[in-house]
Amino acid sequence: MSTPQPPLPQAAPQVAYPGYTSPIPVVRTHLGHAVASEWTKIKSIRSTLWTLGVFVVLVVGIGLLTALIVSSNTNEADLGGESPLALGFFGLLLGCMCIITLGVLTTASEYGTGMIRTTMTACPTRGRVLAAKSIVFFALAFVVTLVSVGFVAIVQSALLTGAREPTAQEWLKATVGISLYIALLGLLSLIIGSIIRHSAGAITIMIAAVLAPLVIALFMFSSSLEPIRDALFEYSIPNQLSIFYANSLSESGPSGWDPLWIIIGVTAAAFAGAYALLERRDV
Repeated sequence: MSTPQPPLPQAAPQVAYPGYTSPIPVVRTHLGHAVASEWTKIKSIRSTLWTLGVFVVLVVGIGLLTALIVSSNTNEADLGGESPLALGFFGLLLGCMCIITLGVLTTASEYGTGMIRTTMTACPTRGRVLAAKSIVFFALAFVVTLVSVGFVAIVQSALLTGAREPTAQEWLKATVGISLYIALLGLLSLIIGSIIRHSAGAITIMIAAVLAPLVIALFMFSSSLEPIRDALFEYSIPNQLSIFYANSLSESGPSGWDPLWIIIGVTAAAFAGAYALLERRDV
């Protein structure tokens, strides 16, 4: 006698549930959200206030002190036909170290503290994170530099009444041009910080890039090394800065707006390398 088989389970009836709407608004994230996040971070850390504060003190303080010293000597007030804006070079050469430091810390410090894991979790698109950091830092560095050098330039022109009146081109290069260059130099430091991922190492590399070519060239006395010495002089960052004030250290090499195009090319190449490494590396 066969054993009766249990009935097969029936499929559950299909019940239509009404659509569920989350009370929390869900939006597709974009670059603007990443920029807002990076702006919140950069304005919240103490290093931003200290580095930019020291930068302003150096640029404004040394610039005004130089103008006061020169204006007090009536024999030198005419600057030998040079524009009074050229006196802003001295403070800016020291101040750029602060922008370099802040640029490195903007990226490398997150690797040291582990904050980068939180950042990448919140925004898994790594290229967007690097782009947002670059946009926020560049805008901040440009505005602070422009305000500082613009103020110094106006005061120097007012104090040195016997000096030659700067042309519109000289004003543009000594304010907007030099501000773009300093902001790009800081952006390059940010990118190097992303590549090296170590604050002290990246800062050392950038300071060496600024000072080492000029220092090495000063001690090349041999005539056989003259081409190398001239190249180091012409393409050193201090000489690039002085070109914006029409006061180049050499008679050949870059001139006019050439330093700006050079720093743009170097920064773009470094950004491409940092982006490629960021996509391949583990956080």
